Order: sequence, then structure tokens, then C-alpha cells
Amino acid sequence: MDSDKALQIINTLASGVDPITGEIHPDGGTLQHPDIIRALYMASMAIQAQMDAGKPGKTASRPGRAGEAWTTEEDRQLAQGFDEGLNMSELGRQHQRSRGAIQARLVKLGRITEDVGEHD
Repeated sequence: MDSDKALQIINTLASGVDPITGEIHPDGGTLQHPDIIRALYMASMAIQAQMDAGKPGKTASRPGRAGEAWTTEEDRQLAQGFDEGLNMSELGRQHQRSRGAIQARLVKLGRITEDVGEHD
């Protein structure tokens, strides 16, 4: 498995979505526990940093809100921005989240499916 695929799976899990079936995990389940979500986001950031470190001219930096829980208002703003046609990079900048986190959250919100490519 390559790092991109591993990152996608971890971000999907962190968003409470089964990466195989695309189903949302039930509230109160293990994957909805804040410590589990934070651990998955930390793993995601570690993989992303490792991937970024191998790219010339890039520094591995963590987005400002990486690992923080998504609020209802942030979900609303993310969905609205996506519906207005903003790309993943712009959404990531606005929400201070990684591209993978944005994609995983959009899957959870039902705006994209896991197998959909980049919305750039």
C-alpha cells in the first residue's frame, strides 16, 4: 500500500466513515470517540509530513486546526464552500485543515464519494 492510499483510509476513518463501504459509523461507536479521532488525525499528519519531507522545496507543516473536532458551523461552511465550487486547496486554507481532512469530511457530509478524484 502506498502512503497516499494509507492517508486516504486514515482520514476517512477519522471522519467517522467506513473506508470500505462508505457508511457512516454510528454515534457512540469507537471511531466517534474524541481520542480515537485525534489519534487518527495525528497519524494522518505524520504520514503527510513524511510524504512532504520527500518533496523538494516543501516543508512539513501541520495546518492550524489539524486534529481538532469539526463543529456544526464549520461543517455548514465547508459544505457551502464546496457547493459554491471552491477547490480542495482553497477549502483547506479556509478551514486550516489538510486536503485529506477536507476530502474525508466531504465524504462524511455526503458531498463526495470516496472514489471521487480531486475537486480542483
